[in-house]
Order: sequence, then C-alpha cells, then structure tokens
Amino acid sequence: MAAAAHDLVKTYGHDEAEVRALDGVSVDLYAGQFTAVMGPSGSGKSTLMHCLAALDTPTSGDVEVDGSRLAGMKDKALTTLRRERIGFVFQAFNLVPTLTAEENILLPLSLAGRKPDPEWYDRVIDAVDLRSRLHHRPSEMSGGQQQRAACARALVSRPAIVFADEPTGNLDSTSSAEVLAFLRRSVDDFGQTIVMVTHDPVAASYTDRVVFLKDGRVVDEIVAPDRDRILAAMADLSRKEA
Repeated sequence: MAAAAHDLVKTYGHDEAEVRALDGVSVDLYAGQFTAVMGPSGSGKSTLMHCLAALDTPTSGDVEVDGSRLAGMKDKALTTLRRERIGFVFQAFNLVPTLTAEENILLPLSLAGRKPDPEWYDRVIDAVDLRSRLHHRPSEMSGGQQQRAACARALVSRPAIVFADEPTGNLDSTSSAEVLAFLRRSVDDFGQTIVMVTHDPVAASYTDRVVFLKDGRVVDEIVAPDRDRILAAMADLSRKEA
C-alpha cells in the first residue's frame, strides 16, 4: 500500500457556515498503480489530495503514506516526508523561471543536500525526452516541455508516491498526450505510484483505476477504465446530482 485515507473528514468554517469538504473518505492507493480521482467541482478531490500529500491536515481521520501515519507527526518529520517520499506535479508547472530545466529538476535534491543517482537521473531525463533542453530556462520551453520537466523533478528523488493535480490542465491535446504517456510509462517501466486529480476523461483513461468523489464522499470506482466507461460514470453522477 503506497497511501491510504481512513474515514477522513475535513471541514472549513463553523456552525451554520461550516463546509464539509470531506465527509468520511476511506480509500486505499496501491503501490505501482496509476490512480485518477475524479468528481464534480466541489466534490473534495483536491482537498483529498492535499490531505494525502501532507499539504493539509484533516479535521479527523487518518492518513498513511509509505507506511507512516501522518497524525501526530511533527512539522520537521512532515517536511522530510514531503521532500523525500512524495513527489508533486502541479497544473501550473511551478518551475523557477531563473533556473534551467536541469536546475529545476534537481532542485528538491539540492534543497535536501542530496546528489542524484546518475543512472536513475539519465533514465528519467531520457524518458521525458528533455536532454536537448536541460540548459534552457522555462521561458525557452513549450508548455509540454515545462510540464515534462516538472514530472522529471517529481520522479528524480525516487519518491514512494507522486501526486499530480490536473497535470494536463494548461496543455494542448498533443502536449497532454506526451505528459500522460510519460506518467503511464513511469508506472509501467519504473514501478512508480501516481495519484492524479483530473476532470478530463481522456486523461483518466490512461490510469489503472478511477475513484469518483461527490459531496466529499467516495461514490464509485472503475478498474481498467476507458473513456466511454468514465463518461458514463460521470453522466450518472450528474443525473444523481440533478
């Protein structure tokens, strides 16, 4: 098990103004799998990811990542966990504009005072096909190249799990396909574990499993998904909402 949520509740506000973003979510995320989390706007999918990735603290319930329970962990231990065992890919790339692609990719390791494993680094760089762009700054790269650099940054430290929040949201269809193919390959060839929040059924069709949230609860799941099955499940959710 790469990560798990146990009866997660996350509320914002108090009394009549209280919003229940997560309402008792329990889900297991399996090692070596590519999982998508989907649901309508406001369903709690980003909140769930932030709690699983130790970026936010649930109101109640428990999260486990790579065998470690997050409840009660000190800030320093959480920082170490995020830095060494969790990788992140964001919709907005989050590359440092003054650094080259290579410097951005190596930044988490540099901050941790660690050197990359040369063999692993080469495998990741070749997998994202960025060797000719390593000395370019983000402004000199396409959106797809920037996101592939962000993916490489997430993988270069060999984390136990990578969380990707709408990683293709700012990309055209060609660049999206490149990034999704790389994420798929990192699972199949490298044994990586990836959890991706997305609203896109095409993106979700690259995964091994789709978990659907609605109103802060897990309401459905598809294993070995394809675009048509995902669209049907989304339509079913919309009908129930109406």
